[in-house]
Amino acid sequence: MSSVVLTGCVGSAMIPTPRERGPVRGPNGSVTVPIGEPAPAPQPAPAPPGVIDPGFRRPPAGLEARITQLWRSFPGKTGIAVRRIDGEWELSQRGEELFPQQSVSKLWVALTVLDAIDRGELSFDQKVRIGPEDLTLFHQPLAARVRSEGSVTMTVRDLIETAITHSDNSANDSLLRTVGGPEAVRRFLAKHDLGKIRFGPGERLLQSGTAGLKWQQSYSVGRAFQQARAALPDATRKAAMDAYLADPPDGASPAAIGRALTRLARGQLLSADSTQYILGVMSRTHSGPRRLKAGLPTGWTFLHKTGTGQDYKGMTAGYNDIGIATAPDGTRYAIVVMLGTTTSPIVQRMALMQAVSGAVAEFHGR
Repeated sequence: MSSVVLTGCVGSAMIPTPRERGPVRGPNGSVTVPIGEPAPAPQPAPAPPGVIDPGFRRPPAGLEARITQLWRSFPGKTGIAVRRIDGEWELSQRGEELFPQQSVSKLWVALTVLDAIDRGELSFDQKVRIGPEDLTLFHQPLAARVRSEGSVTMTVRDLIETAITHSDNSANDSLLRTVGGPEAVRRFLAKHDLGKIRFGPGERLLQSGTAGLKWQQSYSVGRAFQQARAALPDATRKAAMDAYLADPPDGASPAAIGRALTRLARGQLLSADSTQYILGVMSRTHSGPRRLKAGLPTGWTFLHKTGTGQDYKGMTAGYNDIGIATAPDGTRYAIVVMLGTTTSPIVQRMALMQAVSGAVAEFHGR
């Protein structure tokens, strides 16, 4: 397989907000959010009759330059990877470096569970009890039900749906517990040789360690975790955050995630039924509607998983979106954008993501 890997240094130019420069709609309806001054895209001659689509073996002319320009213009540590799933090329910026995944890692939990189902070790209808002792922190809509009812019993199928489409941390940790813990996920990643994709210790230990705290179950109630974190000396918080960013236990490289999405879409990780099921679940993701998905024009579909880390003095440790975009003609692309550290406003983070997916759509078919 031929491979295009881009290199460079992250610039410090700030992204104009949408009020300063509005989205540009391309001739095929794609949306590009301007970031800096994009390099002019060369217009290749159409392929002669009978010649294979040139976009199968190499990126469309101009896409590499556009992705490079977007990457250089965004401040902070940024990783981008794009692969044509039904082709032979990939391109990336900082593609092999580790970035915090945060809730992107919920996808590997779901795949591990589905692999266990394929092997007959679990079933979709298996029931799992979730009590107050199983609750986690941050985004967990399931917690309200647990607290009002005392405990909740859900099927594995419902937990997968809740963990992926609503990014519910308690649903995800319940799946993780059911499938055998973090080591089960690591075995799945290793079995399929998915490369630079780590899996951390689970939501509670990952987040408390990142903050400089030792987990206590009382942190799962209300805003107890945030209050305990705010009471820490700043030196403690900074040391913990620096250690996390230097060597994230949940780190993954954008290129490795792009390859994993490619293999998932090709049916190389799970059975045909499980592959179809999880892709369907990812198509119903509620989080991040203004991230990568918003840059695609009408007629394109997108299925994905987002991830967002903790904030520290205006810096977010992990702001991500990964997914599979499908063009109206059926061509599929794996798109990964990971912001390892950024202080840019959320609107600018989303603008970058929209510009990346918009570029893929704009250059498709060239």
